[in-house]
Amino acid sequence: MLEYDVVAKRVDEHGSVARCKDAEIVLDTDVKGRADALNPAELLLAAIAACMIKGIERIAPMNNFKYRGVEVRLHGVRQDSPPFMASITYELIVDTDEDDRRLDLMHHNVRKYGTVSNTIAAATKLEGKIARASKPMNDQQ
Repeated sequence: MLEYDVVAKRVDEHGSVARCKDAEIVLDTDVKGRADALNPAELLLAAIAACMIKGIERIAPMNNFKYRGVEVRLHGVRQDSPPFMASITYELIVDTDEDDRRLDLMHHNVRKYGTVSNTIAAATKLEGKIARASKPMNDQQ
């Protein structure tokens, strides 16, 4: 089994910081919010996106899937009482020349083997689709 450790500390009333390995991320823990950091709900969406992109990074070499870039667009809907992420939708956009069957297979594998996406899908409605990029992306793969 893999294990993960993160330490988060309050800096002041405007924010906190989370540390893991040699990485650090500023957290929006200000009650009024702040534009220069992700709040907890946004971090959750970012974790799903990172999980999906990392899934493509792992699956592509095994399946000889060629691509030039990936973008994930997510939308979360928060219920107020009790506070709960009621639903999350996503669009996984891949810049590739692979055929539709292989693109759909990539989506299936990303959903099947994603640690974070599987965890979230067990707790709330997580739905989305994969699409081919309509124009070239800048990142290279």
